[in-house]
Amino acid sequence: MKTHIKTIILMFCTMLLTSIISCTKQSNSITSENTPPANQEKFRFLLGGTDVGTMTVNRKGKTLNIDYSYSNNGRGASSNEVLQLSDKGLPIDWKITGKTVFGNEVEEQFSVKDSVSHWKNTAESGNAKYDKSALYIAQNASPYSLYIYAVALLESKNNTLTALPSGQLNISTVETIELSENNGKAVNATIYAINGIELDPSYIALDDNYHMIAYVSPRAVIIREGLEQHSKSFSDIAANLNASRFDKIAKNATHNYNKPVRINNVRIFDPINMQLTPAQSVVVINDKISAIEASVENAQDGEVLIDGNGGTLIPGLYEMHGHMSDNQALLNVMAGVTSVRDMGNEIKLLDPLIKRIDSNQIIGPRITKSGFIEGQSEYSNATGELAATEQEAVDLVNMYGEKGGYFQIKIYSSVNGEWVPAMVKAAKQHGMRVSGHIPAFSTVDEMIAAGYDEVTHINQAMLSWVLDRDEDTRTLYRITGMKRFADLDLNDEKVQNTLNTMAEKGIAVDPTMVIHEFGLLARNGKTRIGTIDYIGNMPVGVQRQAKVALLNIADDAEDKAYQQAFNKIVETLTLMHKKGIFIVPGTDLGGAFALHRELELFNKIGMSNAEALRRGSYDMANYLGYGDKLGSIEVGKLADFFLVPGDPVADIRAIKTISLVSKGGMFYYPSEVYPEFGIKPFTEIPNVTNGD
Repeated sequence: MKTHIKTIILMFCTMLLTSIISCTKQSNSITSENTPPANQEKFRFLLGGTDVGTMTVNRKGKTLNIDYSYSNNGRGASSNEVLQLSDKGLPIDWKITGKTVFGNEVEEQFSVKDSVSHWKNTAESGNAKYDKSALYIAQNASPYSLYIYAVALLESKNNTLTALPSGQLNISTVETIELSENNGKAVNATIYAINGIELDPSYIALDDNYHMIAYVSPRAVIIREGLEQHSKSFSDIAANLNASRFDKIAKNATHNYNKPVRINNVRIFDPINMQLTPAQSVVVINDKISAIEASVENAQDGEVLIDGNGGTLIPGLYEMHGHMSDNQALLNVMAGVTSVRDMGNEIKLLDPLIKRIDSNQIIGPRITKSGFIEGQSEYSNATGELAATEQEAVDLVNMYGEKGGYFQIKIYSSVNGEWVPAMVKAAKQHGMRVSGHIPAFSTVDEMIAAGYDEVTHINQAMLSWVLDRDEDTRTLYRITGMKRFADLDLNDEKVQNTLNTMAEKGIAVDPTMVIHEFGLLARNGKTRIGTIDYIGNMPVGVQRQAKVALLNIADDAEDKAYQQAFNKIVETLTLMHKKGIFIVPGTDLGGAFALHRELELFNKIGMSNAEALRRGSYDMANYLGYGDKLGSIEVGKLADFFLVPGDPVADIRAIKTISLVSKGGMFYYPSEVYPEFGIKPFTEIPNVTNGD
């Protein structure tokens, strides 16, 4: 199950921060000599090169009507906007209706009446005295909103405007390139970065008349019709600029002391005995732990001393369900997640990312790869490799196996279940495990019999117990069908048969509890429970998004059914844990803070804090075959660990406030990095003393 957050990030915020493009030229103001946009503008939405949607803008004077929709992976968003602009190009009346990617209804309004600005959306409602230089930032607008913002910013003093409901936006020029339309006409495209909406800037290209050409990210491009052939060029530019941004962050934030480093006065979480040691010091030389000794009073000659101040040193955590990008790679390490199992990505994106991480060009976790295979259908996921026949599916398995470096293959929803035995056979010949969704029109029992080693997402298993075979889980049935969990009897023979078989055969489950909590319990206007401990430190756009439901809740009965469905998921996983079924911690929400919440949720299924920490570190290192190098803080192992001021054995939420991270002896202080993303730091930077 892909997350709405991943889609939103691809759509609205995978770009460049102002601090990283300080060398670019200053933006120019728009002049009255430029021709106005056409009465109708049409755009195509290309995701990974696949055409998945459209955006049409009809303009009559200062009034715009915008229709936007896309569909990918059996779901999609759509909206209609009616927007009136002031003479300065600022929105003064804006109505947005439609649905989000998982079906949550959108009904957003902004208006100016009697010199007062009023707004209402799924996260909030509010008002403020009308300011002719303030720009309302819509929550559920189409990407054309970025063009509206860009034009207003380019017209403004210092290319900066106050944002409503809060914050400030600015725009800066990044690069200009020359394109050619289908008719051969040359078009100059100037690319701008808009900062202040989310963790990362948004990226938009305008022509010489300041008309929209494209919204751009490394993977998602919404581009003017007639210029579709340039979508890859835009994606490549975005990827390169993104790379430059993270290169610079790595240079500024990576501390390679080139001498022994002693982290002093720390308790160590011992995942084997599941307890904290007395205060000690840990010495790192190069990339390994060389000694664990008594605490010292002062820095020793030739050492760097980092004061742990009585905090807790914890082995690096594992995110077992990631889809990595530069942004997520960095934020995971800052959250103590030093290893990630990527559960499906494009080879052309993932391999260069891993290369740059391994060479320390950018900050990122150790990545274990999964080969993603999807069937070809009208509901296909645009990520990964597509197969139309069994032979093509087997060929893809062999391709991953021959390429090497893949822990497993991951099978997705549109794969024909009848192909799976042959795919499993090929995977085993290459020494790869097999995990995945339960393909549409198949059952969990059939996939276990076919040779699955692990089931991805707990709902994928449970849907086999409540859906009829002809109900299509390539669609939102795999989400909305969870309502039926409320009435599920876990003592039913078919349930017990599946669980007992999983236990007997050693079939693991990657439940992604945190995304199910989000999907089933989040409600519009209420901050999600899984974000409460950190959301106050996030930028306003992220805080706002934490108050938006994933699904549309029709009435009180449906609300209750979804809540009961999550309770049933917890009961199911509790039963699995009791039966000895191996449960791995993954999020499909990008990891980082979400992984902290996933481990916290493991308390609900019967794990103590210490057991959850062990599961997220030591157990995962052994599960993936790295137990001799990672998973615990021991002499001779790689120096992957993080420091928190508190005691996570007493309160697992302590892992959310991190003052130091080491990955292979490279040291990072999250409080140095978070301001680059508009995140308020959680802790002070530890005192570092250089012993001469």
